[in-house]
Amino acid sequence: MTGGPEDPGPPESEGARVVPLHAVEPPARPRRRAEPRRATRRTGGPPVRSVPDPEPAAESGPGALPPGWDAALADVLAFLRRRLTGDYRVDDFGFDVDLTDNVVLPLLRPLYRTWFRVETTGLHHVPDEGGALVVANHSGTIPLDALMVSVALHDDHPAQRHLRMLGGDLLFQAPFLGQLSRKHGTTLACTADAERLLSGDELVGVWPEGYKGIGKPFADRYKLQRFGRGGFVSAALRTGRPIIPCSIVGAEETYPKLGDVPALARLLNLPYFPVTPTFPLLGPLGAVPLPSKWLIEFGEPIPTTEFGPDAADDPMLVFNLTDQVRETIQHTLYRLLGRRRNAFRG
Repeated sequence: MTGGPEDPGPPESEGARVVPLHAVEPPARPRRRAEPRRATRRTGGPPVRSVPDPEPAAESGPGALPPGWDAALADVLAFLRRRLTGDYRVDDFGFDVDLTDNVVLPLLRPLYRTWFRVETTGLHHVPDEGGALVVANHSGTIPLDALMVSVALHDDHPAQRHLRMLGGDLLFQAPFLGQLSRKHGTTLACTADAERLLSGDELVGVWPEGYKGIGKPFADRYKLQRFGRGGFVSAALRTGRPIIPCSIVGAEETYPKLGDVPALARLLNLPYFPVTPTFPLLGPLGAVPLPSKWLIEFGEPIPTTEFGPDAADDPMLVFNLTDQVRETIQHTLYRLLGRRRNAFRG
């Protein structure tokens, strides 16, 4: 082997023992901390990619904030700023879009999504724009069905339409509820207001059964009551807007009305004082609706342009169209009831 001269080594002394170099164990080296591997390339092969260190997991626990909390907080602050500065619009009927979208609808969504588990069909029959009259059956002792239809048309319809509902006199006599209903888009159930809204390309909702529908006994569930004098048909004829039948299954089981207390109804100036399986037995807890399974279907529109605005003065035509809408809703209710296996499981 090439190199320097061989090392002769130290001279041997008497009594000394010579130990071969290969028999001596080298001293132990201190362990080094493992370092992350770097990307290298093998000769003649694909590159070896290093695995990046995992990102630290999001904090969890009682004090952790939910994801998206910053955006939600920003929306709340923006809403409060608009309310304090008056930077929002209210139309001639008192409809407040900003309050409806940020307060009323978020309060109703848990009922719609989780409690009643509403399934909606036929939304393609509701136009994306322009005026139309939605006519639905009414039931349930407390008119939650109107509120659920408004959520369906805003949240599940592609155009997110606001439903301008027509309500009775009693609704607007309540101090707080009447004002809130106005801001939610409800107005008085009269032909003049219905025509103004339809002419303004609004989506209008009407429940022709009125208190007879929501206050009927549980034994008469899903049997439609009389549809009044057909004022809603006259409004649709004068404005040339289509009539869209809407059938609601599930509201009858929310507060099953087993009886009535007429004396209390007269004392409180109410159309009826209901007795249900939970009210007044459970007191305020009786106001919690039962979690029935809901189905809402919007039927094929009934056009009115072919008749002309003067047709609204023809009582026979108005009666025939009113009866047609009523029969359409009744037959749809029977079909939906056959589809629903259980009143609370769907």
